[in-house]
Amino acid sequence: MKQRTASDSPALFDLLITGPDFSLELEARKHGHWPVAGTDEAGRGPLAGPVVAAAVILDPDHIPDGLNDSKKLTKARREMLFEKIMETSIVSIASSGPQLIDRMNILRASLDAMRRAVLGLNIAPAMVLTDGRDVPPGIPCAAKAVIKGDARSVSIAAASIVAKVTRDRMMEKAGLIYPAYSFGKHAGYGTPAHLQAIETNGPCPLHRMSFRPLRVD
Repeated sequence: MKQRTASDSPALFDLLITGPDFSLELEARKHGHWPVAGTDEAGRGPLAGPVVAAAVILDPDHIPDGLNDSKKLTKARREMLFEKIMETSIVSIASSGPQLIDRMNILRASLDAMRRAVLGLNIAPAMVLTDGRDVPPGIPCAAKAVIKGDARSVSIAAASIVAKVTRDRMMEKAGLIYPAYSFGKHAGYGTPAHLQAIETNGPCPLHRMSFRPLRVD
């Protein structure tokens, strides 16, 4: 009977994974691709507001501790890491607004924001690691899509934090402009309170009219 080792056990292997690391970036450098940027987006699902993308090139000697998928972090932790990322890394941010989302569809608008974020970096990357299954078209360098990349690559995790914090701040400001919708509380997601506000007040210019229940067929 074959003896099982730790590497033969997927469940045990999963327990050993504590968070994203720098291994994908180092692998790219080994093959001559340097620097490496991570990119991710925030805000595909909401009924209102932009989708925001970020691209980040980390300094290998000053990687902030605790980088992880932004959804796994508290707001306070995200805000703290956001400031550290901005202090130590090369960062670019881009967004696609509701009208562009309605015209292009959310996937294409998200990928386009990611492309523009990469192109906006002050230093051109030789490799881009993107979260998910798709590589944004038009990136002028090597690129690799990484499933659950924000849990595997610290560069992608950093981009996810920057995108999330930036979008949350944008929606908090939107809540001051359109107070009837309380965007600062739900960031445009389809919560019961948000749906009730739409029913009472109708949509505002920040709503994505191609999304249900706003879309009229």
